[in-house]
Amino acid sequence: MRHRHALLAAGTTTTVVAAGLVGLAFPATAATTGCAVTYTVQSQWTGGFTGAISLTNLGSAVTNWTLTFDFPDANQKVTQGWSATWSQTGSRVTAASMSWNGVLGTGGSTSIGFNGSWSGANPVPSSFALNGTTCTGAVTSPTTSPTGSPTASPTASPTTPPPTGPAPAVRVSGNKLVTASGATYRLLGVNRSSGEFACVQGKGMWDSGPVDQASVDAMKAWNIRAVRIPLNEDCWLGLSGSPSGATYQQAVKDYANLLVANGINPILDLHWTHGQYTGNISACSDVNATCQKPMPSRQYTPQFWTGVATAFKGNNAVLFDLFNEPYPDAANNWSDMTAAWRCLRDGGTCTGISYPVAGMQELVDAVRATGAGNVLLVPGLTWTNDLSQWLTYKPNDPLNNIVASWHSYNFNACVDTACWDSQIGAVAAQVPVHAGEIGQDTCAHDYIDKVTAWLDQHRLGYTAWTWNPWGCSGGNVLIQDYNGTPTSTYGEGFKAHLLSVTP
Repeated sequence: MRHRHALLAAGTTTTVVAAGLVGLAFPATAATTGCAVTYTVQSQWTGGFTGAISLTNLGSAVTNWTLTFDFPDANQKVTQGWSATWSQTGSRVTAASMSWNGVLGTGGSTSIGFNGSWSGANPVPSSFALNGTTCTGAVTSPTTSPTGSPTASPTASPTTPPPTGPAPAVRVSGNKLVTASGATYRLLGVNRSSGEFACVQGKGMWDSGPVDQASVDAMKAWNIRAVRIPLNEDCWLGLSGSPSGATYQQAVKDYANLLVANGINPILDLHWTHGQYTGNISACSDVNATCQKPMPSRQYTPQFWTGVATAFKGNNAVLFDLFNEPYPDAANNWSDMTAAWRCLRDGGTCTGISYPVAGMQELVDAVRATGAGNVLLVPGLTWTNDLSQWLTYKPNDPLNNIVASWHSYNFNACVDTACWDSQIGAVAAQVPVHAGEIGQDTCAHDYIDKVTAWLDQHRLGYTAWTWNPWGCSGGNVLIQDYNGTPTSTYGEGFKAHLLSVTP
């Protein structure tokens, strides 16, 4: 059973409460110090829960920190934590900074989390302290009273800001995405579907939905920092339907540039491609790009990526997701997984696929031949849910600017922390991983909460499916309208989560 809690401390300015989770902001006062904490119950089940805490230092810079709070109920216990050293004595919980997140400048934030146990009740802690200072959301600085003695002068508490300025150019450094300054950066946001079917279903560009400043402002109100944009090969190349060719290309450029100008990184995803496929688990037999094929076609896909890379060359705030959800393993009925991984990387003639296949190496080469240095997302097998041999079959990139793409839904095979730890975690230890699609087909947010908790623990990015008002009866729909009204409860839960974490 899930519970809703709403508890405000004196001076609180912001509260986030959604079905299945609780968010509380506690502004605070103390001389030359100050802090704000948002505590969120991301998911809760019988006997257990996952909590997330966003901590902001409002006072002078600190080089290390300790956050303390008391659980109101004696049966509440931290069982596992991340991004801090966690301990508990009685009801008192202590989270101490790690070597990599101890420095918090004025206005600096960090996110930490934990799994916990409970019985009877799971109330929200009423007070938090940073290095001994109670967090109430205001900052105090020394001033001089008429008698000459220092007094405290509280200032207004800031709210969590939306993105400001243009989106950062990003690149791969080790197993992290970083900005030009070398700061680690996570791509947190949503998918904006419809570009994949614009010309082939007669629904107009962007499903006739807005892609204007107001629609982007609605995204910023969710603290969205990345938008994955599914695209159609036929539409871009002008092979069929309308809008296509130059009109389609310009629409994609305009939307991507608008997002970048608003601090949001676009991820351009090749979603639907040319090539007739009638084999195992065939979604459709149309040779045109009207559905998801098991692999891209050598006939047109390198040309597609040459065009996209040329259009966005020099703008490294834009990322390229080379192919949505490959399934050459399903095409050969999972009879030879080694052959499927080779097909993914090398292309050519692949068992079960009738057309010549463009492998990921060929697509990497096509992008780099244009001189584009954009970050490339490279998928795994089984509709991008399987990364088990990704490192072995990683394509070569002369710029070493590749991210592993992973998709996670509740109906996939790799759906628990044991699989994530052994498979996804092994890849993430060596290269960045981005969860390009996450979601669940139930309109709830229990599964997606577990996925984001794991990804947050490992400081990985994710973009949820989908920012389209299509009704949540089929699941995975975040909004009721393009004003950003969240669906209940899937959208409500994800919105509250985005507002509680930092890139």
